[in-house]
Amino acid sequence: MEEQRADLLTPALAARYAATFDRDVRATGPQGIHWCLNTPEAPTQELGPDGHPIRADHADLPRRMWASSEMEFHAPIAVGARVERTSRTVDTSEKDGRTGRLLFVTIAHDIRANGVPAISEKQSVVYRAALPKTAAPPPPPPALAAGTWTWERIVDPQPPLLLRYSALTFNSHRIHYDLPYAREEEDYPGLVVHGPLMASLLLDLADRHLGPDALARFAFRGVSPAFAGTPLRLLGRREGQELTMAIATTEGGLIMQASATLR
Repeated sequence: MEEQRADLLTPALAARYAATFDRDVRATGPQGIHWCLNTPEAPTQELGPDGHPIRADHADLPRRMWASSEMEFHAPIAVGARVERTSRTVDTSEKDGRTGRLLFVTIAHDIRANGVPAISEKQSVVYRAALPKTAAPPPPPPALAAGTWTWERIVDPQPPLLLRYSALTFNSHRIHYDLPYAREEEDYPGLVVHGPLMASLLLDLADRHLGPDALARFAFRGVSPAFAGTPLRLLGRREGQELTMAIATTEGGLIMQASATLR
């Protein structure tokens, strides 16, 4: 089954995105802005207790997380472009994890801007059951592997950044803005930083060092959650046409792994 959506990269959205990341507006949207287009638009009355749209197909696994993505950038998306996205589920698999049964769903997105192929992406979403209140706390992040990083930027993800990104992506998941809910219902110590927000920060890091639209391929995988008010180290190094990137806590805990290929 395919889902098709269409949207516009308006000057207003481009300006709000640039303001969120403390950048200047350009004639083309930065790599990663496609996550703010063709967003889910369920009516408010169709949202579940967690703020996500209710899904009957995974009702027994109400918790969901965007775990990873891999994408190819074919062409930039110009401000003002009509952006069409075709999405389809290409794989489902189940695994037993620390928190019980996990359902992995892979969704392929083909994105065109003004009729021209712009991005091909495969996105992995993980569904799991709600944990009981007596569940053990999550383990600490694994240690970041030793290595030399040529790029480093410290970002402190405060609640206004999370709120702005939720607004850009029309994401009403309460773990990103409702602190009592995040703590009392999903047992997080604080507001959770969006996975695609962190991936966008890595894309922005590459943009700051290499210029716009420098990447042909980008892939990321979330390793551990990050929380508002906990500074993050954005890291990168270049080896020829390949980039190795990561996000870590200032104490050295690994939050996200990523890789990229230059054009």
